[in-house]
Amino acid sequence: MNFGLTHEQDLIVTTVRGFVERELYPLEAEVERTGELPMEIAREIQRKVLALGFYAPNIPAEFGGGGLSMLDFALLERELGRTSMALNHWWGRPSNILCACNAEQRQRYLLPSVRGERIDALAMTEPDAGSDVRGMKCAARRDGSDWIVNGTKHFISHADVADYVIAFIATGEGSAGRKRITCFLVDRGTPGFEIRPGYDSVSHRGYHNCILTFDDCRLPAVQILGEEGGGFEVANTWLFATRITVATMCVGRARRAFDIALDYAAQRRQFGQQIGKFQGVGFQLADSVTEIDAADFLTLAAAWRLDQGLPANREIAQAKLYASEMLARVTDRAIQVHGGMGLMRDLPLERFWRDARVERIWDGTSEIQRHIIARELLRPLGA
Repeated sequence: MNFGLTHEQDLIVTTVRGFVERELYPLEAEVERTGELPMEIAREIQRKVLALGFYAPNIPAEFGGGGLSMLDFALLERELGRTSMALNHWWGRPSNILCACNAEQRQRYLLPSVRGERIDALAMTEPDAGSDVRGMKCAARRDGSDWIVNGTKHFISHADVADYVIAFIATGEGSAGRKRITCFLVDRGTPGFEIRPGYDSVSHRGYHNCILTFDDCRLPAVQILGEEGGGFEVANTWLFATRITVATMCVGRARRAFDIALDYAAQRRQFGQQIGKFQGVGFQLADSVTEIDAADFLTLAAAWRLDQGLPANREIAQAKLYASEMLARVTDRAIQVHGGMGLMRDLPLERFWRDARVERIWDGTSEIQRHIIARELLRPLGA
């Protein structure tokens, strides 16, 4: 088994890291201070990424995207994870689920998104339906060939800058009384549909969450993505990438925090020597780098399995679980190595520490990941 990167993969890593360090790092402090990213700066980031030829790297080449393998995409996301979500969002990666568009929808949604002309947002979570997705109350009733939607979504990331949302909505009940979930494409400005500011989060400042409301919002059947009642099939086919993205971004952010702590431990002197020479500090560094490397290998292995067409539910859950919890430990240790300075806003560590907290919640909580892992272990045994 070859654990080395190919020349092309090395090029991806060096190109993305160079862009992040050169173009995005200098913008981080202002985004943190204001909690906002001016649209003109966001569009300038987008323009530069388009010029690089790296926009929509996750979308198949047949649709105009970069066509990266899942492993290559994980390497790219790992480097983007080193910076703010508010900034790296504009390195456009349209939702993979758009690949389920039919021919007409591709012209209106997928292809413009690949070209950077339209921005999407994914809307699934509700106030009373987080991990229990089938508990969603946002529902649509049929009215002729249309659907009338009422309900609320919340915690919808970057919907404030989206031109349309990919919304999962209940459209009745199927067998055993289970709700039928359907995926709809909903344009900003559709009558009865509103995007409102969400909650003030301590994590990922400048990367806003939003509340979506549907008030007798009429959607034609042509806005259904996939089949009516087939929302979970669409999601299960295309949304596997999001948890790998979370995992690999956690690795990138942890690596940056570790590098800062390592450099400080090698330079800071107390009691006549560098503090890294004291076991109390050195062992924290040793634990951190071991956990980062373990999370990195777990994540890349899960991505590789997807590329090989192998079952990967357990491996993806393991990667998301371990990497997100690892990030919390690594950022906490990095602050401890710095002492009081670690909590000062002069350094990015307190931001990494705050941002780390949400990674164990969104895209499936740690508890849900453990459930998936246990289920995958026990099912073959009939348990």
